Amino acid sequence: MNKEAAIISIRNGITRHPDHRMAEPVNLDIYLGEQIAILGPNGAGKTRLVEIITGRWPLLGDAITYNFGDEGLVSDNIKYLAFRDSYGDSSTTYYYQQRWNQHDIDDDMPRVDGKPIIALSSGELRKYQLRKALQSNPRLLILDAPFIGLDVHARKELRDTLADLIQRTGLQVILVLSRPSDIPDFINRIFYIEDKRILPTSTLLPITGSLPPTGGAGEGPGEGLPILRFSHVTIRYGARTILNDLSWTVNQGEHWALSGDNGSGKSTLLSLVCADNPQAYACDIELFGHQRGSGESIWEIKRHIGYVSPEMHRAYQKDLPAIDIVASGLHDSVGLYVRPRPEQRETCLEWMRRFGIEELADRTFLSLSSGEQRMCLLARAFVKSPDLLILDEPFHGLDDQRRLLATSIIEDYCKDPSRTLIIVSHYEEELPACITHHLKLTNSR
Repeated sequence: MNKEAAIISIRNGITRHPDHRMAEPVNLDIYLGEQIAILGPNGAGKTRLVEIITGRWPLLGDAITYNFGDEGLVSDNIKYLAFRDSYGDSSTTYYYQQRWNQHDIDDDMPRVDGKPIIALSSGELRKYQLRKALQSNPRLLILDAPFIGLDVHARKELRDTLADLIQRTGLQVILVLSRPSDIPDFINRIFYIEDKRILPTSTLLPITGSLPPTGGAGEGPGEGLPILRFSHVTIRYGARTILNDLSWTVNQGEHWALSGDNGSGKSTLLSLVCADNPQAYACDIELFGHQRGSGESIWEIKRHIGYVSPEMHRAYQKDLPAIDIVASGLHDSVGLYVRPRPEQRETCLEWMRRFGIEELADRTFLSLSSGEQRMCLLARAFVKSPDLLILDEPFHGLDDQRRLLATSIIEDYCKDPSRTLIIVSHYEEELPACITHHLKLTNSR
């Protein structure tokens, strides 16, 4: 590390717009050869600091200096891949409705590893976006929450790829993380952020915190009537088979962990459960005692289900008050089109209190950090006390303390023997203790 060669220096950095300021002026140097982790709890200001470093928000005076020599513009030397970017921009052909309604895949559609973009899983698409960022050969690569959505093999592959590029090309990276356990071995400097302040590295401590009371032991899950039943279900997009001859029954009161590598069909399976996939009508599928295609509406199915996923998170582009986002779960809508009654609003506030985000109720959704947004969407999934709770990577972007809080709420939910859970996580150690059954999908060929 050459301490004499700072590639970025900020002195008394204050953004011109008050809404984007840290709690105090920013002073930092990033030196040649440093590999940095920006670490801190959700809402601490990590992304805000990155946006200052990248120059997204202009600073007063000449507070920031870049020193990349004569090698192009700042934008050529710094590439920043944020959470939403990693799933594609708003114009991408990858999206639920387009994916589910695509029966004949266009031969001219861009392909990744032989697959059309619309056929990629969320994890595969994330790897594709990361690969695109690396192909531009940046001097400094900034990745916000780089490991979310990646299975254990893909996370190791990304760490190994970054370590190799650092060694061979001199690439420098800044990783924005919420969990200390995600810090790779090649990181040699940490900026710890708390309350919109950069703390000295010496203050870096493990994130701790006691869980709220969870009540008594409760009854174990009961074996009830089938919530869903799949019989020899096969789903194909063009020539590619996503699910092949799958039979699966979930009974009331069971708590399932759904696993599988990126591209194994987890998202497709959940789209069938949530009545979002039109191919369900050609399959032998029964949901809540009704055969698909027998006349029930998707809204009759959805009223039994609470759901959160990375795709849903990305879909929420409405800058409504956070409490309205939570209230939209009462009506299974993206955005709020029916004003909640006073008693419904109190229910929303109670769930926000349980998730520790009551103070965010009147803040607009897009002004929140990605971790705070995820907590709002988790509260949205619980707000109607659904019969079936489907949590697809629910801990994405959460710091350790909020992950523990969310886990305790999930486990409280599972104490009711009438409630059923399906949860997806690429981190086996994240699964709540209440899990009773496992389904692992394998990639179809």
